[in-house]
Amino acid sequence: MAEQAENKRNRRRPPRKGSSLWHDALRYLLRQRSAILGLVILGIMLVVAIFAPLIATHSPTLSMLDVPEEVEMGVRRRLPPCIHLLGCPEEQPQHILGLDSNVRDLFSRIVYGSRYSLYIGFASVGFAIVIGVLLGAVGGYLGGWVDNVIMRIMDVLLAFPTLLLAIAIVTVLGPGLVNALLAIGIVSIPAYARVMRASVISIKERDFVVADRALGASPGRILVRRILPNAITPMIVQGTLGIATAILDAAALSFLGLGAQPPTPEWGTMLGAERTQVFTSPHLVFFPGLMIMLVVLAFNLLGDGLRDALDPRLNR
Repeated sequence: MAEQAENKRNRRRPPRKGSSLWHDALRYLLRQRSAILGLVILGIMLVVAIFAPLIATHSPTLSMLDVPEEVEMGVRRRLPPCIHLLGCPEEQPQHILGLDSNVRDLFSRIVYGSRYSLYIGFASVGFAIVIGVLLGAVGGYLGGWVDNVIMRIMDVLLAFPTLLLAIAIVTVLGPGLVNALLAIGIVSIPAYARVMRASVISIKERDFVVADRALGASPGRILVRRILPNAITPMIVQGTLGIATAILDAAALSFLGLGAQPPTPEWGTMLGAERTQVFTSPHLVFFPGLMIMLVVLAFNLLGDGLRDALDPRLNR
């Protein structure tokens, strides 16, 4: 009788839905404290970037010398941080992170700088992933001389240090944010092409691909419908980690005067403009450097978490 009752209860229960790779990956990702910390930092950065006009207290490019009220209160260059609630004198103008050498509000420039840094990271890595996936997939699937030509070109690009090659490209194209993005994307293509090629080579001989080929499916259909969806997982991890590298490279180019040009509120440009004030006005260097460190740390933590979550060997 007990067995019959148990069987009836089991029949009444709805069938359990199978979990997908992404559902399992999200569950494993949310179990890692480091990945959660990275998500929190990135979430805050995204909110700041989206609502920058509401969060910033001043225009990021406006000099306080052009504001009569600020001039009357004795505004000056490289003013240290002043918050009235924390004891700053009321007669002194309030600027949360102080003023830079051009008498612009540092807090507002850092807030707007989050937009540029995230844009640089996503745009340059997105460009590199699209080109790298295309080259790696075509080379890995076709093989032969096509694969050899593509990979030899990638080897030539990999023979140069990425930052030096980016500097050379920007020097040829001319300084500017768009050219810096293009240079960073170009030097990042080989890494994504090689990762995609390795994934395609490991997948194209599997049974489900061989079955499609035997049924007469075209090479393009097999590549797009079968191989790419199963080979894209390593690209997500590589892309997340690559965004951090792209942001660092863009900051380095801007620091050297080859990236975003003044008065653009980009963190690397801010560091380059105030590098001589590290001892006299350390807040002008500390806060932009801190923001670069936080956003790079967040993407690295998230990338490590994704790598572990998407690797089934570490989750079984």
